[in-house]
Amino acid sequence: MSARSLRRGRLTAATAAAVLVASAGVIGSTSAAAAPEKPKFTLHVLFTNDAESALLGVEGDGTDEGPIVDDGPRPYGSASRMVTLTKKLRAEATHGKAPEGQAAKRGVLTLSGGDNFLAGPEFAASMDKGVPFYDSLAHKAMGYDLSAIGNHEFDFGPEVTAQFIDGFRGSVPFVSANLDVSGEPTLKSHADRGTIVATHVERIRGERVGVIGLTTPELPSVSSPRNVKVDPDLAGIANYHAGYLEARGVDKILVVSHLQDIDNELALVPKLRGVDAVIGAGGGEILADEGDRLIPGDQAERGFPLWATDAQGKKVPVVTTTGDYKYLGRLVLNFDRDGNVISIDEKQTQPVRVSGVGPDAIQGDRQVREQVEKPVAEYIEGLAETVVADSAVALDGVRNNVRSKETNLGNLLADALLWAGKEKAAEYGVPEPQVSIQNGGGIRNDSVIPAGEVTALNTYEIAPFANFVAVVPEVPRETLRQLLERGVAEAPSASGAFMQVGGLKFTYDTSKQAQEVEPGSGGTIVTPGERVQDVTLDDGTVIVQDGKVVDGPPVTIATNDFSARGGDDYPFDGLEFTPVGVTYQGSLEGYLTEGLSGKITAEDYPEGGEGRITPVG
Repeated sequence: MSARSLRRGRLTAATAAAVLVASAGVIGSTSAAAAPEKPKFTLHVLFTNDAESALLGVEGDGTDEGPIVDDGPRPYGSASRMVTLTKKLRAEATHGKAPEGQAAKRGVLTLSGGDNFLAGPEFAASMDKGVPFYDSLAHKAMGYDLSAIGNHEFDFGPEVTAQFIDGFRGSVPFVSANLDVSGEPTLKSHADRGTIVATHVERIRGERVGVIGLTTPELPSVSSPRNVKVDPDLAGIANYHAGYLEARGVDKILVVSHLQDIDNELALVPKLRGVDAVIGAGGGEILADEGDRLIPGDQAERGFPLWATDAQGKKVPVVTTTGDYKYLGRLVLNFDRDGNVISIDEKQTQPVRVSGVGPDAIQGDRQVREQVEKPVAEYIEGLAETVVADSAVALDGVRNNVRSKETNLGNLLADALLWAGKEKAAEYGVPEPQVSIQNGGGIRNDSVIPAGEVTALNTYEIAPFANFVAVVPEVPRETLRQLLERGVAEAPSASGAFMQVGGLKFTYDTSKQAQEVEPGSGGTIVTPGERVQDVTLDDGTVIVQDGKVVDGPPVTIATNDFSARGGDDYPFDGLEFTPVGVTYQGSLEGYLTEGLSGKITAEDYPEGGEGRITPVG
């Protein structure tokens, strides 16, 4: 153990009277006989996470908050306002007289927690434009010192990850200590150049601040990293790098982690040594204290910051923000001369909302508005004006519905996969698929589309990810049964793994044994499911009857390549599959315009579904 590790395991002589008081947000408090220790350095950590291409901002009813200062496309969030706010808080943190309780020597670290972009109409504008993506331009304007690597960075595959990073021209390091990118040439090139790194040390006002990056071990099952390897030993990796940084004389160490749920960060801290704070990402939680101004409709789940005790008995602050450019997180840490955190600034440690209306309203950055938001908005307007079909029925894509039961929009998308698989089968040398499955988590519009016109924009909202239609030939009947078991394993609760189906009908009984898989394994079954009772193909072929698989030839399935690789832990059991050159959004648009000749009828897609998926028992 290094000397600094030993220091961190106990109180120094200068702070011998200090008592940890996490609930008050103060790490060192003193008795009347001893004055509080004055900090020698104050670090303002400004952070965002999960921006997810929400470049144009978010809706919200701000009419009762006062005058509109910024008349951007939406009243809250937006890339341009976030840039303005970041510049404002960065300047306030380093100029003028230090606020009471902070050191005269102050500095700022600005970072992103990852998920910097997300497939959808906004990112489609970036893909149409090419490098540098609009998202890259917006993030570069933020002046980040570094960025973590989230799961959505890989949704379009490693090449697009590399292209996003290309847009920064080496100005921002992307940090993850548990990813091995050597198996992907475009990312290996960035690692060789030092733009993808395990850790980063930033020199701020003569002080060295080390940052360790961590990415969710669930990456292979929630995105498309292909040959990127993920080490799940987060604590071991973080402690190794913390020790290495300490040995180099870095005495202020942060972890920026994209673990999908802030409770995962809280569970990690008790295993850590030598880390001063954890900035989490990926969960979308809203953390705030009473008095913190939130966007109308948002509610705090817990306080800001949260606290956890590390392996040495030290209280560590843990923070995150929700995404979509809605809040800029601010964590203000006071350090002593030995690099120990002795307190946080309670007044300034908070989420700061991004608003164009109300008493805290700001004007969006003009350059970002012209170079990013304006062309993206124009691109989306074009999508919204392109009608691809007329629907006689309302189409149900509500999040919890498509993740828990059959819906007519789920049927429509599953049929689109089946149609595209058949259309492309000869070209790609695969048999025509007989059935299709679409994971409910891949249907993202979270709304009911009213009867009437369906636009190209609607198809992007429904199917935003870079998932390609894939054909899986000769799937054994037992494997098909277990795929369906995966879909209903969490029923009646909603789950992203719940599947919408085409080409078959099935029944299931929730009183029976649910399938259990090894989490994040890509579909390793621990306990086979017994819920699926009957499965019949549209041509009348019986696959399962009274809970038993009927002997017979295998079945060919159309799905998306995310699922075929074991995404959502679908148990495809390593079967070979062939992408057939069209995204699932492209299959939906093509099916609407060509397969259905622009007409969605009530007979084909009745509201409430047509009995493809039926719970029994």
